Parts: sequence; C-alpha cells; structure tokens
Amino acid sequence: MDEIAEIYSDYLIASFGLTTATGLSNLLDGEISHDKITRFLASKIKTGKDLWQFVKPFIREIETDDGCLILDDSIEEKPYTDENDIVCWHYDHSKQMLVKGINFLSCLYQTSDMALPVGFDLIQKTETYIDPKDGKEKRRSPVSKNELARSQIESAIKNKVKFRFCLFDVWFASVENMKLILQKQKHFICPLKSNRKIALSLDDKLQGRWHKLETLEIKTNTVYLIYLEGLEVPVRLIKQIFTNEDGKTAVQYLISSDTKLSTDDIIRNYQRRWRVEEYHKSLKQNASLERSPTQTVTTQTNHFFAALCGYIKLERLKIKTKKNHFALKSKLYLKALLSAFQTLKELNQVYLSA
Repeated sequence: MDEIAEIYSDYLIASFGLTTATGLSNLLDGEISHDKITRFLASKIKTGKDLWQFVKPFIREIETDDGCLILDDSIEEKPYTDENDIVCWHYDHSKQMLVKGINFLSCLYQTSDMALPVGFDLIQKTETYIDPKDGKEKRRSPVSKNELARSQIESAIKNKVKFRFCLFDVWFASVENMKLILQKQKHFICPLKSNRKIALSLDDKLQGRWHKLETLEIKTNTVYLIYLEGLEVPVRLIKQIFTNEDGKTAVQYLISSDTKLSTDDIIRNYQRRWRVEEYHKSLKQNASLERSPTQTVTTQTNHFFAALCGYIKLERLKIKTKKNHFALKSKLYLKALLSAFQTLKELNQVYLSA
C-alpha cells in the first residue's frame, strides 16, 4: 500500500467526525496537499486483489488448518448521497425494509482471537428494469451475491488460505455454494430456512420422498443424518430453540457437511460466525466507513478499501494491546480531548494575560 493510502487509513482510525481530503491536509498542516489526497481517492479502483496484497502477510502470521471463512453482507447506509451504481436501494433483512446505501459482501478469515477480511465486493446494480408489480424503474445487479460469495471462496483457496469451515447464514445456504465448498474438500456449517426440503434417509432420497423441515418432528439435542434436496452427500442436522432479544422464541436448523461433528461441535464452530457482526460494527464506527462525503463510484470504493485497511490495523493493535477496537478508539478520543484541553489552556494563558 502506498504512502497516501497508509496515511489516509490511519486518518480514518483517528477521526471522530467527517473525513475529507481537506480535513486530512489541514491535520498535516498542508504537508500533503488536498489535491494529492483527492487523486488517491480518484485513482484506479481498489479490488479484492489489492486487499489481499495488504492483508496477506498478516494472514500468514495467524492462519491455522482449523481456521474458517465467514461470508456475510451488510449495508453502509447513505441516505443523503446521490444514487449511483453502488449507492442505491437494497433490502435490509435485519430491518425488513429497503434502505439506501452501499451493500457490501465480505469474506472474513477467523482463527484464534483474530478476524481479518481476505476479500470484498461492493454490489453494483448496473442494470435497470421495470418492476411488474408497481411499474417503477428499479436497479439490479447482473451478478448475484451467491455468485460473488463463490468467487471469494475460490480466491481464498487460490491464495492458499488455510481453513476448514465456511460459515454463512441462510441467505448464502444455496446448494451451489455447498457443492463448491465440498468440491474444494472443505466443509460448511450453516442454518436452513424451515421450508427447505430434506429426506431423512437414503431410501427416502432415492424414492423422492422430500419433506419441508417445518413439517417434521425434529427433536432438539439430537443429531440427524439427512439429505438436502439437490445435494448428493448426507449432512448432519440439529435443531436449536432460543430466545431472541425481543423475548420471542425462535427455531434454528443447523447443518454441517462434516458428519463427524457432535451437536456441541456444530454449535461451537457456528458461533464463530458472530465475529462478522463485530467486524461490520467496528468497520462502520471505528474505521470511519460511514463518515465520507465521497460522491463517485471510484472515490466511494477507494474510501471503502481504506476503511478495510483501517479495520485490519485496529485488529492487529487489539492483539498487541489486549484492548478491543472500541477501547482503542476511546483511548484515541481521550488523547485528542486532552490535547485540545491543553491547547485551550495555553491560549487562555497567552491571550487572557495580555
């Protein structure tokens, strides 16, 4: 990563407000011009290949055969930014509504106490169409998120990243994704929607006796060897019942392609997926992902790339300092506040005593 990119990503970590080229130039007392920073943001679009070149040495330090790839997407909301190919309307499953922003897909490598992104894609809705339901013109991407997920998995394997499991949620639990992972001699653990069709035995599969999960009496704390429609090999299935934050009871069906895993093994390994939620939160709040006024696809993408680099730096500092990202950010804030307080004190002494 070049010098400007290094400095800009540091700036994103250190900032607590809007991050701009002018703001960084002023912070450095003009040592680096506003135009130079702007040229970096407007330079060739950074991609997953650029991210890999930056993160590769850190991955090599921490990777283990028991590592896992976590695939998930999130939305960086930008309600006041003009619409373009990446800033557009996306359905947010957590909010169950359309939101305007940048929808990004990440491939996170997790092992031990660290979680580092090894791939990313920004969803580009470059095609327009007329929605037959309401007659309105809308945008869509010519490439599905599942296709991008498979590409990210293949890139990680091509880059010789050591891992055992791929973890993802129901939105990426497609048969095509599962087949690719198995072809690469890796395993997956993921939940299934209750309407997915399964066969409870090889005989049922061969006879075409498929049943929706929600229609079967699946017991908790019991491991089932089942067949999923469209997948040749059997997988292990367990049923979980838990209480959501809103107090409502929910059911989750987890499957694992590693049929040697116990119930506890499946649950324990899938819990590692939680690191992607921490990653999304820290990327947005601690690496200034959402605090950029950039307006074009190029500058927005390169700002996103720099924020990813900022997150990676924070993750490495976390290990060295034994402080989480939010504690590190809080420490930076207190240092900045102390500096401002001392500067004010000095100004008072100069001007009030004159």
